[in-house]
Amino acid sequence: MRALILVPLMALMAACATPQERAAKLQAEMEQLIIVYGPACSKLGYSANSDQWRDCVLRLAAREDAERYGRSSYYLGYGRGHWGMAGRWWPY
Repeated sequence: MRALILVPLMALMAACATPQERAAKLQAEMEQLIIVYGPACSKLGYSANSDQWRDCVLRLAAREDAERYGRSSYYLGYGRGHWGMAGRWWPY
């Protein structure tokens, strides 16, 4: 009985990341975005490593994500008198 409780608990604890691990993961993701979108932002006229250049990198990544995954047009929550009902409430 104890093993049935201990195994899922150990798996859950192993899945938790420390703040340092999360920061390192985010740093690696940002470095990848810079490699992919940095040259395009430089060609658009932004000087490398400026705030405008970083903003351009993030905007290009967000734009590609929106094109790739699309926008969700379903709303699940409270609104228009329908509590918890899913429907096409977003004005896209």
